[in-house]
Amino acid sequence: MTPPDFPPASVSDLLDETVGVLRRAGVPDPEVDAELLLGHVLGEGRGRIQALALMGSPVSEDVVARLRVLVERRAAREPLQHITGRAPFRSLDLAVGPGVFVPRPETEQVVQFAIDALRAVPGPEPIGVDLGTGSGAIALAMATEVPHARILAVENSPEAFVWARRNVAESGAENARVVFGDLADALPELDGQVDVVISNPPYIPAAAVPRDPEVRLFDPPAALYGGEDGLDVVRVLSHVARRLLHPGGTLVLEHGELQGEQIRGILTADGWRAAATHRDLTTRDRTTTAVR
Repeated sequence: MTPPDFPPASVSDLLDETVGVLRRAGVPDPEVDAELLLGHVLGEGRGRIQALALMGSPVSEDVVARLRVLVERRAAREPLQHITGRAPFRSLDLAVGPGVFVPRPETEQVVQFAIDALRAVPGPEPIGVDLGTGSGAIALAMATEVPHARILAVENSPEAFVWARRNVAESGAENARVVFGDLADALPELDGQVDVVISNPPYIPAAAVPRDPEVRLFDPPAALYGGEDGLDVVRVLSHVARRLLHPGGTLVLEHGELQGEQIRGILTADGWRAAATHRDLTTRDRTTTAVR
């Protein structure tokens, strides 16, 4: 990005410049990212940035210089969340960065199925398990929104495990614990005792490389690709969840919009009951649930 001869005189000018750079780079929603990046530099939220822009507030040369460094990174399609180091998820503000999958808004609706199932358990301390927790987003949503539940999160990536452990510590959720280990052998001490198992597994087919550079270049491949048809990990999870759940327990799986029918077939063949696929807010198939 070539800087102009003089720094922008106001927040509004700086936002306009940033939006232009991001738009030319093909960044989706450049206006939103411009406000979030400037907010990150100034330590302010989007609402305050919008107010400063309306008031014609001036900006210092230091702010201009710091923002332009971040804008160059975003124009190179580095994820916004890697640049700011934070990702929102439901009521949470999570630490994220290289080595961990950035939680997506669509997963916020997926975890609601698990939260509802935990709340419906009559016992005083329902048990929920998140297999392949990544940043810990799903596990922490369950732990903070169902505080009487005991939540265990399993992760097999050393890089992602560090982020999950950090987020659990930052959240202060004493009812959540992160366990490092292979998913296939996860938590044998809880066999037949778990009420809810949830997972957002890697489900992209190996040949279906994502178009978005933010995903293709920065998300860990192990969190994206699930074998030839994308369902290798789902097949493993079906067996692991059947081992962990008690009869009547609930399984919740996130998946791609074209995979619901095949996943229901896998689960039904493995002995699951009432397999059902649910649409997200964009009317795409997103979640499949089943009963042990």
